[in-house]
Amino acid sequence: MTSTSLVPHTSHLHLPIAQVRSVFQRDDVARRLAKLQGSGDQREHESLRHTYERMLERGPERFQVKPSGVPDMARLYDTLPNFTEVLDDVKRHVALAQDSPDGIEITPMLLLGAPGIGKTHFARKLAELLGTGMNLVPMSSMTAGWLLSGSSSQWKGAKPGKVFEALIDGQYANPVIVVDEIDKASADAQYDPLGALYGLLEHDTAQHFTDEFAEVAIDASQVIWITTANDARGIPEPILNRMNVFEIEPPSPEAARQIARHLYQGIRHEHGWGPRFAAEPASDVVDALADMPPREMRRALMTGFGNARLDRRDEVKVDDLPKPGSAKNRIGFLQ
Repeated sequence: MTSTSLVPHTSHLHLPIAQVRSVFQRDDVARRLAKLQGSGDQREHESLRHTYERMLERGPERFQVKPSGVPDMARLYDTLPNFTEVLDDVKRHVALAQDSPDGIEITPMLLLGAPGIGKTHFARKLAELLGTGMNLVPMSSMTAGWLLSGSSSQWKGAKPGKVFEALIDGQYANPVIVVDEIDKASADAQYDPLGALYGLLEHDTAQHFTDEFAEVAIDASQVIWITTANDARGIPEPILNRMNVFEIEPPSPEAARQIARHLYQGIRHEHGWGPRFAAEPASDVVDALADMPPREMRRALMTGFGNARLDRRDEVKVDDLPKPGSAKNRIGFLQ
């Protein structure tokens, strides 16, 4: 393996160092393709043939990235004050990998807590911290087990699963894959939607994960798994036993105010129109936002910024925020 720095060192992060790791064996794919080309009707296997050709064209090597040292995570602790225990766990894993050629090996985690508390937002921030990509798999809309592991190429409309797509179509050998609302996996599915996770959450078996569509072993052992749930009772015990479970509490009143301030500043910084507004939110606006779940804060702030701009003001007022309980405002309409 060779190592290369992807970005220059910064004062607050040491990101990232990249090794090159093979996620499949080129010879396996070439043999599969040759066998396919020697078979009958080529139109019947057109999608599978394109998949093999794409794999050979892209090659098996992907970046396996990690921080070159333990990053300064102070801002994450500030912006995600109710995720301190999870951040502590991530920091320990990063520390283990910093002075060795090993990649980061983070034990699969379950973030357990009420809707809108910021679980998916945390996953996105973790992917940014580690310098790798993030793939979201929403289990609430999952109606078949093959969405994770692929469906047999013998079936009409068959295609690879989400894990295969993340590793073959992505840039990284160690992407963050978020299985969102794992407790909402459909019990009406013909096949167990969580079935593939029994092997994928185990490091040894994940090294030789076989997607049912491509039928080629891929190395999914470096994937960083984050699952989220509102209630653990719907999750099979063998799945729970493969993960570190973190119960995410709602932020305290002061922590909620802190989140609101950071969200205001973040939105202002991310947009070209941001500098038109005051650098700090008004205290009463922060108080009003602190009464909302973190998920709703961002939507409320975007509505507030829009209303203030319509009124040609550089300060967001409480009256600019959506009224509590207004369905129209909850979907982002300006007042």
